[in-house]
Amino acid sequence: MDSCTDAFIERVATVLASASFRRGACVCCALSGGVDSVVLFEVLCRLQSRFGYRLSAAHVHHGLSPHADVWAEACIARCARAGVPLQVFRVEIDRAHPAGMEAAARAARHAALGAVDCDWLAFGHHQDDQAETVLFRLMRGTGVRGAAAMRAMVPAGNGRAGRIRPLLPLRRAEIERWARRHGLTWVEDESNDALHFTRNAIRHRLLPVAQTLFPAAVPALARAAANFAEADDLLGELAASDAEACGGAVLNRRRLLALSPARQANLVRWLLQGRGALAPSRAALEEALRQLRACPAAHPLRLALGDWVCCAYRDGVWLEPIAAPLPAGQRWCGQAALPWGDALVRFEATTGAGLSRAALDAASEVRLGLRTPGMRLRLHASRPRRALRTLCQEAGIPAWLRDRLPVLWVDGEPAWVGGIGVSAAMACPPGQAGVLPCWNPAGCEAGD
Repeated sequence: MDSCTDAFIERVATVLASASFRRGACVCCALSGGVDSVVLFEVLCRLQSRFGYRLSAAHVHHGLSPHADVWAEACIARCARAGVPLQVFRVEIDRAHPAGMEAAARAARHAALGAVDCDWLAFGHHQDDQAETVLFRLMRGTGVRGAAAMRAMVPAGNGRAGRIRPLLPLRRAEIERWARRHGLTWVEDESNDALHFTRNAIRHRLLPVAQTLFPAAVPALARAAANFAEADDLLGELAASDAEACGGAVLNRRRLLALSPARQANLVRWLLQGRGALAPSRAALEEALRQLRACPAAHPLRLALGDWVCCAYRDGVWLEPIAAPLPAGQRWCGQAALPWGDALVRFEATTGAGLSRAALDAASEVRLGLRTPGMRLRLHASRPRRALRTLCQEAGIPAWLRDRLPVLWVDGEPAWVGGIGVSAAMACPPGQAGVLPCWNPAGCEAGD
């Protein structure tokens, strides 16, 4: 049968068309050497002229099987015959991975493929894989997004290439029939029969029982995944609307707490997912939101959510990595604003307030930087210098935020500290030109 009229290829082409490839886009096929990836590779080769993409391939060598070298050589030979460039990644598997060897191999594979320089990564997952994934995730108590399983197409974002799964509408048996009809050869991974791997046990034990009871179980589970995906999209739209109403990435505490508990959780989960973070467990998220609701607004909070923390200070609620780097110091040369972590320090022109403009202009160097150990500041000319720690305690600045406070250093002396105020020695006299630094720590209302 001519490839242009091959119904199998046309079903694959329908998925590819959903990606709206630009002419010359680079599509990289994840090529393991198994039947699914080999069929995907062959079909992508045949459709290349129709869609105008540049095709490449990537093979991940896990080194777990004694046949791993043979598999890599088979992929190298196939790509050489087709004139398609191939990258082979040799990865080390974390055998002590807390989620087991299966998860460790998957993590290593995803990390390797994530390093490929391409516009799209194409995977050979099919409908049976989708059904197995739905069952696997439901058994672990997943939420709506997890139950949506694998999307046929995920656009590029957050520095990642787009993901496309052109074989997702097809059954495993259909793929194998097409491969045999076209005389393709492929490798067999003996680990696919190892029942101590959870996914294999689902494939060989659980799914056959489900199909005995419900002959259309596989397509039904795939339809369920599509329904969950639609619901997840709607929840995402709701979260985006709530985020905008609450102030964006940094949420207004009062507006957030005015939402229903379910919408609060949906919004925080959506913000985490938008940063590429794993969704926290239901219990962890509910506890974090419970503490946020129970705590007075004046009380600062820092609540762990996996590798991220939910921070609350004054009227702001925001998310940051649990090990966020300290902001880098930089010179101030009259700019209207300087970046400081996820926030900004703005410099507003004033009269009789803030820092003396004349003193700033006369300085040899003005730098925005971090505090130093034992730093002291005199806020009033008639009073002694006081330890920054004491000033922070009086201002209600939480300990975890103090190391991130912006300090404006003028010729090596602290002239202003965010959230604290201006040094009396640099204060602007009445009626004269001044500069008022304003720092909103992750969107809080306090400006000095």
